[in-house]
Amino acid sequence: TMSTTAIVLIAFSVIFLGFIMYNTWKMKNAPEVKKSEKILTLNSKNFKSQTKSGMVLVDFWAPWCGPCKVIAPILNDVAEELDGEVKIGKLNIDHNQQVAGKLKVRNIPTMILFKDGVEISRFVGVKTKKFLVRELRSLA
Repeated sequence: TMSTTAIVLIAFSVIFLGFIMYNTWKMKNAPEVKKSEKILTLNSKNFKSQTKSGMVLVDFWAPWCGPCKVIAPILNDVAEELDGEVKIGKLNIDHNQQVAGKLKVRNIPTMILFKDGVEISRFVGVKTKKFLVRELRSLA
């Protein structure tokens, strides 16, 4: 017969797998968040001109990316808090693959901080508002 340890391990594994599946489903089905008016929509035509002066944090994202949906409201809050200090822009990688490729964006969400057109920092994955505000202010 199976030992109690084996039964506990199987039960734990089933619960853990269920938790992972639920969170993946929840992320993929997260509602679209309306973009703040303070966030720039970037593309291959305006990317260089919008990032060439000052501090600009660019979020590389795609509509099918669950974690990108999770970070959208966080970036809205960061854009509101840092208004006048750092500009925030979003670039859809599905529509602007050449820009993402040139900057070697391999995972999304990836956020790249530009200062006067030069990359000075990169953040991959979902980050908290507190983390982003602290990092951006320290690099400004």
